[in-house]
Parts: sequence; C-alpha cells; structure tokens
Amino acid sequence: MHTDRTIAGDLHQVARASPDWTEANRVLTDWVWDPWTMRAVLVVFVGWLVWRGVRVLAAWVAATSVAGTLLQQGLKALVDRPRPVWSDPVDSAHYASFPSGHAMTAMVASGLALWVLAERGAPVVWRRVAAALAVVSVLGVGCTRLYLGVHWLSDVLAGWLLGAALVAAAAGLYTRLASAAATPPPDAE
Repeated sequence: MHTDRTIAGDLHQVARASPDWTEANRVLTDWVWDPWTMRAVLVVFVGWLVWRGVRVLAAWVAATSVAGTLLQQGLKALVDRPRPVWSDPVDSAHYASFPSGHAMTAMVASGLALWVLAERGAPVVWRRVAAALAVVSVLGVGCTRLYLGVHWLSDVLAGWLLGAALVAAAAGLYTRLASAAATPPPDAE
C-alpha cells in the first residue's frame, strides 16, 4: 500500500501541473484503450475468424473475452477496493478499483489477438506489428490509469496478470481439446 500511495501521489502532482498531457491521457484511456474499444476490436477479430470459417476458434475467443469481463467485474464486486481519492481530481472512474478493468481488458484483447495470429500461422510481419501494438496498448493503458489517479499500481498489475493468466489458460485448454479431437481413438480389440 505504501508503494501504491507514493506512486499515486507523485503522479497526481504531475497530472495537476500538466493539463495538456492530462487531457491526452484522458483521450487515450476513454477512447483509444477503453474496454469497450478493446471489445469492439475483438468483435471485428471474431467476425474475421467466422468469415475465414474458423467458427470454433471464433466462439472460443468470444467466450474468453466474456469470461474476462465477468471475472474482472466479479472480482471488483468481491474485493470492493476503493479508488484513490483526491481533493482536486483530474479524472474520475466508477465501480471498485481492483482489478483495473482497462488493464485486464487490454491484456485479454491483446493476448487473444496475438495467440490467434500465432495459432493460425499469420505472417511474421503481421505478428510483429500486432505484438508492437499490443505492448504499446497494454503498457499505455496501465500508465494512463495510474497517471489520471483512478487506480493504484497494484490494481493495474493485477489486471495485467489476471488477463495474461486467463488468455494462457484459454489458449492451453483450446490447444489441448483440439489436439484430443484430432487424435484418432485407439483400436478397440
């Protein structure tokens, strides 16, 4: 908690002293990296998978995204951690603080996209561009949430870790089930 409070306090002072940079962070967090924007990107991605005829994988990606949203909302309700409170806030947010929904959604969306591109054998250049966008998005959204004083560092770290764990579990289970389905049953004698 000491580290959370120290980082939040230091960043809040910077945000108060830099209104133009603070406004840029608001635009990034409210539009570019908003959870609904990330989910919309996944809807397009799922649509692309359906169009390519990969319906089971498309459904798996959609279900994982929904599971991520349910997990983070459930944890917010369960933990009910208060957000940082400022006498002179530069931004506001609703619901409980832990985990950061923005950070978790960015990690889930980015992780799913990277996994599917690798799973489908996308060209290396596409995977590299997607990886660069994912790194910028995941790190960027976490930084904006901290900079605007609406989350603690531990909220953002938890969002990233939970999102990564969910994608890893979903990818691992999908791969295992797909492998089991492709393995012919042993001959019955």
